[in-house]
Parts: sequence; structure tokens; C-alpha cells
Amino acid sequence: MATKRINRRTMLRGLGTVTIGLPLLEEMLATSASAASQALVPVRAFNVFFGLGIPSPLQTEGFKGVLEPLEPLSEKLLIMRNVDHVRADQPGDNAHYDGSSAAFTAMRLHGKSRAGGPSIDQMVRHHYYPDGLPRGMVPSLVAGTYFRRSDSSNRYIHSFNLDGTSAGTMQETPKQLFERIFGTSPDTDQALDPRKQKLDRSVLDSVVEQTKFYVGPRSPLGATSKARLGDHLDRIREYEQRAFEMEKVIAERCQTPDQPAQSNRIHGDIADPGGQGIDITLEELSYEWRLMANLYALAIQCDRARFGSITFLAAGERIRLKGEYEYNGRTIFQFDDSGQRQRSGAAGCSHEWWHVFNEKKKNEQLRAHAHMKMREVAYFLQLLDNSESLEANGKTLLENSLITISTESGDGRHNDVKRELSGIFHAVTSANGRLKTGQIMDVGAEGIDVYNTALAAMGISGRLGPENREVNHIDSIRA
Repeated sequence: MATKRINRRTMLRGLGTVTIGLPLLEEMLATSASAASQALVPVRAFNVFFGLGIPSPLQTEGFKGVLEPLEPLSEKLLIMRNVDHVRADQPGDNAHYDGSSAAFTAMRLHGKSRAGGPSIDQMVRHHYYPDGLPRGMVPSLVAGTYFRRSDSSNRYIHSFNLDGTSAGTMQETPKQLFERIFGTSPDTDQALDPRKQKLDRSVLDSVVEQTKFYVGPRSPLGATSKARLGDHLDRIREYEQRAFEMEKVIAERCQTPDQPAQSNRIHGDIADPGGQGIDITLEELSYEWRLMANLYALAIQCDRARFGSITFLAAGERIRLKGEYEYNGRTIFQFDDSGQRQRSGAAGCSHEWWHVFNEKKKNEQLRAHAHMKMREVAYFLQLLDNSESLEANGKTLLENSLITISTESGDGRHNDVKRELSGIFHAVTSANGRLKTGQIMDVGAEGIDVYNTALAAMGISGRLGPENREVNHIDSIRA
């Protein structure tokens, strides 16, 4: 007996929604059940920036070198080497400006406080939420721990609107960040907090009558397809019930969050007097960062933020770090920047280890600093990959979100633009199964093509960069 063909679009329209996905039926080609899983969690995108970079020769050592702290997350990250931002070179500047602005935008600076275009997180935001996010959310959460003050805010801000302006006010202290997330400003009015409102997110209630037809006696589907459709709808209902339960868990967790502990660090314009850098211990630095990381992760867990950026140390950061650095029970290094540099002021800062990097030498100090930065970045990522971050589809926030991790330079010396703006470290999460993870890949491509490939994988037709530039998608990074 011949099987009647059914137009997939017709059936999807008949079912009233594409968000539930459909199983592969004999009568049509359809999306897999994973589409339902994708649809039942919010779309999110965040940029994670760390200052000064990782020289590209050190990236080749993989998890045996400075990338070691990322190894526990290796299955959930795609680490990309040989990513090129040379197109962002601005004559007369250096990677602290050019590379920092290019991170997440792949564009040149447009003035000292404006990027050359939107960042990848904001492209995702404007595609999926063209009319704005649900009320009660922070539109874009921009925060971080940094001390370097300069004439370019692009050193520490890493989320940019479509016109290149900052997507949000920078929150640089735990108190500021807490108030931004849980305060009562107009766009975070507690009375409109979706956690306190009854949520009805069933995607099946609206199509129940149509589905009755397709599984009923007059259905054009065969018996096998009816059974598959019924099983598929049962799975979706299970996902929805899990999503509803998750909303209750989130509400209980986030209803009255604790106030953040006090920070003892100086911030604002007096944080880096005269650009000469500051003295800080590793304990103080980690304490400050982890306060911020915990709050930022809580904002995501509580669904107060779906887009934005978080910064761990600015581009060209100047600190004179002291303290014993341990990782996994072993001592990695004894930090004493000023003493080991035998200099004071700016010349005694860790910044200078990048300027004297030499691939033929041990570079012990630089290696220790880069390793420490990966430890702190991993700390934040792991907050989104624990039991507090599970979502209705059984994955964690880390797995479901598009999180892009990058920095400003592939070589800290300012004497070769090509070398300095090539080999810039990048890593991404899977964006709910859209991008390939679980490997270290030599992509050998421009950052703009990496970013546009990620956008395409997210189903976004818009792209970064000039309209007349040919798009070169990198299929190897797509799942």
C-alpha cells in the first residue's frame, strides 16, 4: 500500500507551532526530538573575557600546559587555535586596544569607547528577542573584575549593541552587580519578576485539537507514524513538566538571595592611579573575582540575565601580584611580580611578562599567570555546570548557552601586528548541541568567520562585518 506524502510545512502549520519539533515520520522529513529539547530552554549568549591572552605557542601544549584548568570541562568546550583578528588592526594602536575590541565583534575600534559593530551575544539577543526580553530581566548584564583604567572602555567592556555602543553599564563591584541583578530599577521591577508570576509554558495546549486529528481515525498518517507522534508528544509533555518543576526550584533558590560579601578593593578612577598598576595578593584577587563570578552565575541560574559579558582582568591589565599559587594540591608558582621584575610601578607589573615573551625560553612567570587565569575562568564556567544549573532538557546552563571565551592577543609583544593579532585563544560551548565540543581544533580562520559560523548554527541570518565581505563558514565547528 502506497504511503501518502504529507508536506512538512503544512503539518507544522496545522500543529500551530514549530517549537515542539516532530519525530521522523514515514510520511515526511521532520526535525528530530532534540528540537523540542532546544525549544524548551531559553536562548542565551554570554562573552567571557580574560586579559593579556595566551601566546599561541603555549596553546599547542593543550591541557599539559597553561590550559590545564580547562581539562575538567574539555567535553563541554570547543577550544580553537589559530584564530586571526588581523583585520581589526588599527595603525598606531596595539592589541590591548585592537584585539580587545575585536574580541566577540571581529571589528576595529570605532573611537575609544565604541566597538566597530555588535558583539556576538547581542546579535543572538536581537534575533531571538527583537521586541525585548521578558519584563523583569536585565537586558544585558555587563560586569567584571578589573583595575586597569585608560581612555578606552573597550579594554574591559565586551558586550556591544548593534551600533557598537556598550550593551550595558559596567558593574565592577559585587554590590553594584547585586543591585543590578536583584534591585528594583524599572527594568528589574520585583513586582514584575517572572519568578513570582504564574507561568504557563505549555506548547502542547495550543495544539491539542490538531494533534487529536493526526493521531485519530481520519489521520493521513500510518499506524507506525501515529505511534511515533504519540510517543513524541508524550516526551514533550515530560519535558514541559520538568520545565515547570525547574521554575519552582529556581523561584525557591532565588527568591531571597543573600547580599554579597564586602569587597576591600578600591574601584573606579582611583583603582589604577596614573596607570602605574596596583599591588594585590592572589588571595585578594581570587576573592574579588569569585564574588563577581558567583553573582553573575546566580543571575543566569535565576533567569535574570540571558545576555552580556563578564571580564576577568582588563586588556593590558597592570597588577603586581603576590602569593603562593596552588592548583589541585600542588604548588604551581610563587607570585612576586615586582620582586622578580626588580622594578616598581608599571614596569613591575605582570603585564611586562607578555612583552618579554620568548618562545625559546621557559617563560615561567607568564605561564603561571596564564594558568591562574584559566583556573579563574574555569571556576566561573563550572558554576554553570553543576546541579544548581540543570535545566528541563537534562543539560546544564553551560551546555545550553552559547558562551564564547576569548582575549586580546596571541602574542604580547607589540612588534609584529600579524603575530600579535593571530593565534588568539577562543573557546565556545555547544549552544545546546549546535556547535561541536570535546576537542582542541586548529581552525586557521578569521575570527569574523568563526563568529558568523556560530551565528548561522544558531539559525541567525544576520552576520557580523561588512555586507560586501564574503562569508566563509567553518563547517568543522558545527555539530
